Amino acid sequence: MNAVVATSVFAVFMVAAVALGLLALRGRGKGGGLTEWSVGGRSLGPVFIWVLMAGEGYTSFSYLGAAGWGYNYGAPVLYVVAYMSCGYAIGYVVGPMLWGYARRHGLVGITDMVAHRFGRPWLGAVVAVLATVFLLPYIQLQITGMGVVLSVISYGAVSLNWAYFVAFAVTTGFVVVSGLRGSAWVSVLKDVLVIATLGFLAFYVPLHYFDGYGPFLDRLVTEKSDWLTLPGHGGGGSGGSGLGELWFISTTFLNSLTVVIFPTTVAGYLGARNADALRRNAMYLPAYNVLLFVPMLLGLAALFVVPGLAGAESNLALFKLVVDSLPAWAVGVIGVAAGLSSIVPMAVFMLVIGTMWGRSVLSLVPRLAERQKAAAQVVVVVAGGLALLFTYTAPNTLVRLSLISYEGMAQLLPMVLLALVWRRLTFRGAFSGLIVGVAVVCVLVFSGNDPLAGVNAGLVALAANLAVALAVTFAGPRDADPRPDAEVLAHDPVGEEGDPPAATRAARSASDHRV
Repeated sequence: MNAVVATSVFAVFMVAAVALGLLALRGRGKGGGLTEWSVGGRSLGPVFIWVLMAGEGYTSFSYLGAAGWGYNYGAPVLYVVAYMSCGYAIGYVVGPMLWGYARRHGLVGITDMVAHRFGRPWLGAVVAVLATVFLLPYIQLQITGMGVVLSVISYGAVSLNWAYFVAFAVTTGFVVVSGLRGSAWVSVLKDVLVIATLGFLAFYVPLHYFDGYGPFLDRLVTEKSDWLTLPGHGGGGSGGSGLGELWFISTTFLNSLTVVIFPTTVAGYLGARNADALRRNAMYLPAYNVLLFVPMLLGLAALFVVPGLAGAESNLALFKLVVDSLPAWAVGVIGVAAGLSSIVPMAVFMLVIGTMWGRSVLSLVPRLAERQKAAAQVVVVVAGGLALLFTYTAPNTLVRLSLISYEGMAQLLPMVLLALVWRRLTFRGAFSGLIVGVAVVCVLVFSGNDPLAGVNAGLVALAANLAVALAVTFAGPRDADPRPDAEVLAHDPVGEEGDPPAATRAARSASDHRV
């Protein structure tokens, strides 16, 4: 009976979420072209942009991984709050710049920006392939996360294999039809449930199991003090985790820079109606991060309630508390919040991959150049299918690649960000640095040297990347690009509102056909 109640609640909310995504398309005809589908027609207001970008911080990791890290290590998991808050501060400057650059030139993603900046369409295709390698693991991890949630809240009645398929089917169908606008609308429902469920659990668990925060924190300090300082539990000694102060600082620094050029973050930037919406977002979003403390704290509480969880089981720390103490309908509602926290970011990941390939890779094929949106939608299905296939057949393959997702994506920083503010950076320099950076981060991660002497391997690789890029730039010839700085470089579009210039609108209409 518990399984029936919880899964019924889950199913009702999933249907409501899909219906909400479809409702977002009212008045949009058949969904418009690629720009409408991929960046919401650049017309999303402050509220939708806020909830959409907040979704970057609340994935299934918030309910599973954050609690699991808190359970296993303790304090090191706070790097998530640190880098996201710092990233929002950097995004206050970077977000409007990228928005203005894309708006002026009719671009829809980082692959477009790179191709336009260096005047080489094929370079956008290379970046699209590389970014897909780093994004695809996130889709698999979200499929896995939602599958685990559905299986747990059904009290084991729904097998993991079926739960994985449900996650894939719902998200793929949803994003193909509704695009970024639908994801933004569903983010509103998701955020209401996230705030309500995490706010409730923040008070309920300490009161239910420990008679309040005072006894809980006293017991934590007395019995689990290792979890409260860096490098956390099991972090010391020669065989420790290496998650000490240097790792915390270097990871926070690297991730806060990387998150502002992450393709899914940029999709949120480009969907905004104006640059002011992004600036307001950057000021308000850090307050939303306060909720991330809740799953981390509940992971620590689970140390006393469900001790002995090992390996992947530690990721279930929060849900074991929920299933153990709450009625089935409440389990279902919390499962819905966690499920939508998988669906919304997974949808954006899939949409971004589809957009990159439709715009920068498949558009190079003459027969597909006029059907970019249709090509992008096909890629969404293929990318989701691949992630689902690997979830079944090789669960550890892409999960292992996820170790280099952020660290690998960081290697795009010189090509995507530095190049837009510094004209002197040449194509040869940026491309050489990218190759070296990706090679270094792969070698360090897969040889077990991450962190290296306590420093995040991605930051070591980025330093090598920048060194090579600068050396090749200053040693080699200048790029023979006749375009003026205003055409190539980005700037803060203070006061820029409304539609892009007529020439840009004409170029966009030629490349963004309706299907």
